[in-house]
Amino acid sequence: MSRVRISGIVFLTVVIGAGSCLAREASQQRVVVDTTNRSAPICEYVYGQFIEHLGRCIDGGIWAEMLKDRKFYYPVGVGKSTWRTVGDAAAVVMQKENSYVGEQTPQVRLAKGKPPRGIGQGRLGLIKGKEYTGRIVLAGSNSAKVKVSLVWGAGENQRQTIRIKTLSAEYRARALKFTSGGDSEDGRLEIVGTGSGAFSIGTVSLMPADNIEGMRADTFALLKELNSPIYRWPGGNFVSGYDWRDGVGERDKRPPRPNLAWPNLLESNDFGINEFMTFCRLLDTEPYIAVNSGFGDAHSAAKEVEYVNASADTPMGRLRAANGHAKPYNVKWWGIGNEMYGNWQLGYMKLNHYVQKHNRFAIAMRKVDPSIRIVGVGSAGNWSEGMLKSCAEYMELISEHFYCDRKRKSLTEYVSLIRDNVRGKVTAHRDYRKRLGSLEGKDIRIAIDEWNYWYGSRHYNMKDAMGIAAGLHEMFRSSDLVFMANYAQTVNVIGAIKTSKTAAAFDTTGLVLKLYRNRFGQVPVAISGADLPLDVAAALSSDGKTLTIGIVNPTERKLELPLRVKGAMLTTGGGRRWQISDPDPMAHNEPGKEPGVTIKETVFSEGVVRNLAIPPISVSIYKLPLE
Repeated sequence: MSRVRISGIVFLTVVIGAGSCLAREASQQRVVVDTTNRSAPICEYVYGQFIEHLGRCIDGGIWAEMLKDRKFYYPVGVGKSTWRTVGDAAAVVMQKENSYVGEQTPQVRLAKGKPPRGIGQGRLGLIKGKEYTGRIVLAGSNSAKVKVSLVWGAGENQRQTIRIKTLSAEYRARALKFTSGGDSEDGRLEIVGTGSGAFSIGTVSLMPADNIEGMRADTFALLKELNSPIYRWPGGNFVSGYDWRDGVGERDKRPPRPNLAWPNLLESNDFGINEFMTFCRLLDTEPYIAVNSGFGDAHSAAKEVEYVNASADTPMGRLRAANGHAKPYNVKWWGIGNEMYGNWQLGYMKLNHYVQKHNRFAIAMRKVDPSIRIVGVGSAGNWSEGMLKSCAEYMELISEHFYCDRKRKSLTEYVSLIRDNVRGKVTAHRDYRKRLGSLEGKDIRIAIDEWNYWYGSRHYNMKDAMGIAAGLHEMFRSSDLVFMANYAQTVNVIGAIKTSKTAAAFDTTGLVLKLYRNRFGQVPVAISGADLPLDVAAALSSDGKTLTIGIVNPTERKLELPLRVKGAMLTTGGGRRWQISDPDPMAHNEPGKEPGVTIKETVFSEGVVRNLAIPPISVSIYKLPLE
């Protein structure tokens, strides 16, 4: 049994013994909330998110494009290509000269009187009655007749076809619009021609018609509910091999590239700076951009800041204006690099070299915009200490990352992993503040800009949800030092939201992040009392009129926790409770299915709430009005 005080809040925990006496102990003890003993306000940035070009986080998750390799990086019908030939395979050749985008463009050679020839892509998710829109960029002989079809079944009547009768030698974009006549997990888009001569396909795009400026509508609705105040992008490991210039300009002409950080992935560059800024605008959230300090250089990073933040009379500002964004974006938060201490990172290096590189980047970037706020790469231990010694003048925050494995542990041990990792990072940085002369007079706080449980099964379960809530509690306890946290990642991969081809759903961890972001208070207050196997945190609203109490119960026992509030009076009625619970610690949600785990709300219309009912395997937030 232990009781640990951190930043004015008491954390209570116990190793669970015999269950027969646990409930009896709970009924005899009470938690005391001292509203007069307050800590630094919780920065809203602790509810931040992180999106990376990895797996289906952006492509297939946030971004609505349904076609893979739509710019034909791979030769059609060969190896990793998602396109297959239709009809005579020898009729489809890859043009290397004068390609429309990238290094090659497919050309379909026709023969008069022969069956249709062309290409198609399958495994598309289609919904009956749903509209799909897009475009195809074509060039070819006037004698070629092209048909583009959306196919949802095997019969001839299970497709919708658009006929393009006239082509020219110059590439021209043609609009596509379909309505699916059936549900399918293996729908297809076919592009075929008849007649004579040849036609070339520069690129093709297909999205659900309800996309929101290129974003999936179903995913976007959940992102709005998540209400995260800040998003970190584009990486992650991805950023260390990313050239930001590839992601600006006309979308169809941006070159496809192999994803250098994550083998076997292809980067379309459809989602670049302008799309990220649109994403942030639509979500009313703040952007946090990481620059490439792996394979990248300080000059390129400074030009990126100029593109994003400088006026339209600068070289990069003019380029931004030419791309349809005359006004500067005025992005405040910039990260220099990602995990440059690790040999998995593209361009990683020794600390004594990297501190010089970081400082060169910071100087060049601040020369373009002195108002930016810089986050340096940290890793508690020699690396963070060295960065703080040598780079304290060149950063406002220092990042820390951690992921916890999902190997078998007892439920209480598993739930404690995130909390313990946060505590370890905070403890290290409190020590640096005591010892390092370079930090005198400075307030370089922590950005935990990647944190989560790592992989395992595809879904996150109730036990993961409890761990995420306990991790947030630990951040609240160190509200004076933890300034930002970015859950990794937002969609798919290890995400808070999961998608299928046609649906999206909150994972259990997403429900916790949504609940705390929208319901928990802003000013942490001290807690003391019962030594129970619960993780408890409390905070006042910014106006001091409401008390919120967050409770994680990582046991399989229902508990009751008597409450006493010191320094304020609870009012009669008006209290609310939100709970995420399930008796099965492995319970999770599936996109397209009725959610098994939800947030349940209870309103207390009468009386004063004096006993907090805590179901097993649960996360609860009580919101209680004060006189």
